Amino acid sequence: MRTVLVLLLVFASLTVPRTTSAVCALSCDTLDPSRAAQESFPLPDKEINGRVLRLHVSDQDGMAWASIDNGRTGDAVWLDRSWDGGGTWDGLLGKASIPGAWAGTRTLMYNLTDPVGHRRGLLRACGDAQAVACTAWVYPIVCDAACDGDAPGAGDSQPVPSATIFGRAVRLHFDDRGMAWGSIDSGGAGDEVWLDRSWDAGATWPDGSSLGRTSVPAGANATHTATFAARDPRGRMNGGAVRACGREAAHQEGACTAWARPQHSRIAAATDALLWSQDVYRAWWPSSWWNSAVAVTALADSGVSGLDPVLARVFEVNRVAFPAGERSSDPIDGDFIGRAIDDTAWWGLAWIAAYDRTHDARYLAEATKIADYVHGFWDPSTCGGGAWWDRERTYKNAVTSGLYLRLSAALHRRTAGDTAWLARAREAGDWYVRSGLINSAGLVNDGLTSGCANNGQTVWTYNQGLAIGGFTELWRATGDQSYLDTARRLADAATTGLTSGGILIESCDSGSCDDNQKQFKGIFMRYFGDLAAATGEQKYRDFARTQADSLWQRDRDPLNRIGERWAGGSPNAVDWRTQASGLEALIAAAQ
Repeated sequence: MRTVLVLLLVFASLTVPRTTSAVCALSCDTLDPSRAAQESFPLPDKEINGRVLRLHVSDQDGMAWASIDNGRTGDAVWLDRSWDGGGTWDGLLGKASIPGAWAGTRTLMYNLTDPVGHRRGLLRACGDAQAVACTAWVYPIVCDAACDGDAPGAGDSQPVPSATIFGRAVRLHFDDRGMAWGSIDSGGAGDEVWLDRSWDAGATWPDGSSLGRTSVPAGANATHTATFAARDPRGRMNGGAVRACGREAAHQEGACTAWARPQHSRIAAATDALLWSQDVYRAWWPSSWWNSAVAVTALADSGVSGLDPVLARVFEVNRVAFPAGERSSDPIDGDFIGRAIDDTAWWGLAWIAAYDRTHDARYLAEATKIADYVHGFWDPSTCGGGAWWDRERTYKNAVTSGLYLRLSAALHRRTAGDTAWLARAREAGDWYVRSGLINSAGLVNDGLTSGCANNGQTVWTYNQGLAIGGFTELWRATGDQSYLDTARRLADAATTGLTSGGILIESCDSGSCDDNQKQFKGIFMRYFGDLAAATGEQKYRDFARTQADSLWQRDRDPLNRIGERWAGGSPNAVDWRTQASGLEALIAAAQ
């Protein structure tokens, strides 16, 4: 009988596995354990006929591996990984057999989760030593501010309308920690309530069905579940969504609320939704190079805790060279430098923001290296100054010159004993005022003609914002009131000339903004908010708050996704670029 059971177990372990592709998070599957950043043993060992089966975990890498010891030649060890809470699994991952004269062996490392594919996994170690056995699954519960199964904490927000079924009300709740629970009321004994949890915005929920299923006890008419997390920091899983579902005792059908994410803080909620879209392995947001720099700046400025490793990973992964088509249509030479001078300068500002947040000197050194490169395209021989837009020196425009101004002034303020960047910033500011880029209405047109006159092209909000930010930083650097007066003049012109009904608009909002333009308003608000913080003027603070309130109330869905049109309406694009833009408006309002 024992022999039959062993054969059945072996047969089962060989038939469950399915074809699987490698998963990449911080590293890709099959990393050698010698490269593990740490080693822990979160589960008890499993004994198989005197052999020791062990699961090893590196939380820092988000990976695990298995080993078997005290064994004999031919004993085998492998990992199973499940994407549906242990219901099914991909088996025999990294299977290794003990070679002759050895007493043990180990597998390679495999990822615990798939944050890029929005799948939360479970891993266990399995072995075959004249019998097949496995450890328990590691980390079956999620822990964030609290762990799955905790009691509700303080606070009770209900982000979506309740669902009704046979007179019962099924409600979704979040406490102040962002932990979710479900309730059912106006019911009777035997009625049930539970939560579903999805890591892909409600498309699927294979590992999160019927969480905390609870029945109304006899003599009562209501009950609620325990709480469950909507984020898994240990697995680098952001943007989890939950919904509450319920069933009346006498019927099989159920009803569910809409999916929602927690919103205990506007900035934290918008940051969580932005991180959901990041490719953790490649450490950017596909597929926009300069837009990713703007997203990094928003994260650095957000004040949300736990983001320093995210910034560090973007820095380490992306400071190398890339061929054309890998990160941009142009090659990237390394150190975030490329043919497009403005794209390069955005990364300089990103690392200034990272330095301000972390005080890590490598970020300031990188920003300085980038600024030195951009400075090479400041050219007084044409139009008396201004920075060229590209290596071919085809166009002098507002964005590149505004970036150069802000970057130069910022570097002066962060570089001890500096005089060179201060002189460059003064030259850039003085040139900008007399360049003709600012029209008679106090708005910034796109660039200059070949004859060095204002070209009358579109007034984009980000150009206006960069100029506000550049002159604000130059005022901080010099104390010269004329620079602050210029920043105020540009801000005042924008609040009337670039708004509709008091809400900031882009000229393309009424139609279709391209992937670059989707991010412009957020850049404006970054620097408008900087002016508000620098001056303390209530009118600027009020404007920033109005933008944040409007987009939060009229341009956000229950998953905290923010669209292009901050006053709501359609057509309205929603993607990670509009998310980063909205996040910057929320940050500006909080300054």
